Amino acid sequence: MADIITIADAVTTELNAGSFSQEIMAVRLLLPEFELSELSELKVTVVPKGVEMTPFSRQYTQYDFAIDIGIQKKLTGEVDTQMPSMIALADEIVTFLRKRTLSALPAATWLRCLNDPVYSREHLAQSRVFTSVITVTYWMVG
Repeated sequence: MADIITIADAVTTELNAGSFSQEIMAVRLLLPEFELSELSELKVTVVPKGVEMTPFSRQYTQYDFAIDIGIQKKLTGEVDTQMPSMIALADEIVTFLRKRTLSALPAATWLRCLNDPVYSREHLAQSRVFTSVITVTYWMVG
């Protein structure tokens, strides 16, 4: 049975093998904290979020592994001009992961994606930072 860090690593590998409208280099972190100056470059961060366990049968348990993918970048120009491409990138990542089998861990099955928030109004207002969080969930039985 894989653990949540193994799943997060597999998601990171999958994202880095993908092709998107903007070049990304996803990194798996356990404590994703950045200085504002570091966000001048696009950051895609994969973070283990949680594990839900439910009965699958008398003998087995279903494990749902939730993984957060953070997309962050400090905006330098007009918000209304730069935001659409950032929101589009988040949508591309959701579409890319939807129903995708993880090459590094084919036993994990895609269950769902959630993009919430599509962008953080708080980060945008306070620091002019685009922050979007995608939660992707994979399940396994063990």
